[in-house]
Amino acid sequence: MRILAAMSGGVDSAVAAARVVDAGHDVVGVHLALSSAPGTLRTGSRGCCSKEDAGDARRAADVLGIPFYVWDFADRFKEDVIDDFVAAYAAGQTPNPCLRCNEKIKFSALADRAVALGFDAVATGHYAQLEDGVLRRAVDADKDQSYVLAVLTAEQLSRAMFPVGDTPKDLIRAEAAERGLAVANKPDSHDICFIPSGDTRAFLGARIGVRPGAVVDADSGDVLAEHEGVHGFTIGQRKGLGISGPGADGRPRYVTAIEPDTGTVRVGSAERLKVDFIHAERAVWTSGSAPDGPVECVVQVRAHGGLAPAVAEATESGIEISLREPLTGVAAGQAAVLYRPDPAGDIVLGSGTIAVARPVAEDV
Repeated sequence: MRILAAMSGGVDSAVAAARVVDAGHDVVGVHLALSSAPGTLRTGSRGCCSKEDAGDARRAADVLGIPFYVWDFADRFKEDVIDDFVAAYAAGQTPNPCLRCNEKIKFSALADRAVALGFDAVATGHYAQLEDGVLRRAVDADKDQSYVLAVLTAEQLSRAMFPVGDTPKDLIRAEAAERGLAVANKPDSHDICFIPSGDTRAFLGARIGVRPGAVVDADSGDVLAEHEGVHGFTIGQRKGLGISGPGADGRPRYVTAIEPDTGTVRVGSAERLKVDFIHAERAVWTSGSAPDGPVECVVQVRAHGGLAPAVAEATESGIEISLREPLTGVAAGQAAVLYRPDPAGDIVLGSGTIAVARPVAEDV
């Protein structure tokens, strides 16, 4: 098979490419240039896709003896990932840009170009397992990235390969060292790749501007503070609210609701964060078709954590998810990913974008 190996410049994608080569495939390495100013996108372990990363990817390809190219996807990345991220925050949502990047860039724009050039599949360094179209959690639970891959359709999964998902991260680093790959000990990138400073609020403020509003007590309706835009808040946030202290009961206050139309940010007790029902839109079913009737599953609402047993059912407008145990900090714009427990690694059933999260008790 002809395989296009997406090489980010990190250890995972380098080992993934090496394993595909070992399997006897015809492999070409590609690094994605996602910024019009790539030198600005890495500060130590923050950010990615910098000139440094491109160089590291090229050197890894040289060690593996495979052709290597850099493809410019900066315009698509800005439109489909960065602009989408900014618009979602302006609308009071909390998006996950990694999901959108996988959906729109790596397994859409990149895969489409790869297929057009005669490649059979795209291999990446994501930590997930994929066999016969079945997407599962990675063996290394701490590194599992199945959550951010759950937006992929059955067709997209048919053109994907995740060669490192069956191996713990420490063994991947050891393998890279044995292969003579210089990235063996390179720090993992973290946070949002296009915000190397890590200051999301400042990044958004520079693009959205000042949109004044009020921080309001969810119980009394009293105005507690003024703010410069709902983009500076997310559901469950405790710090940086601009308020003087805890509530009248002496307990901490959290963001419990964001109303972008009025600019109102409501804060209240932790009890107000508990939800028992989620409506998700933009449903994707990894098998290619929705389940027939309700399905028992485990839902995950954040990339790291936020799991609960649930019953999910496909509807014309998306997915209705009834939680058997309450979850907290469920924000519109995040993904609700459905899993079926399995000894070989939980199976991804599908996903949807959270539109509504209903509190356990509306009158708490």
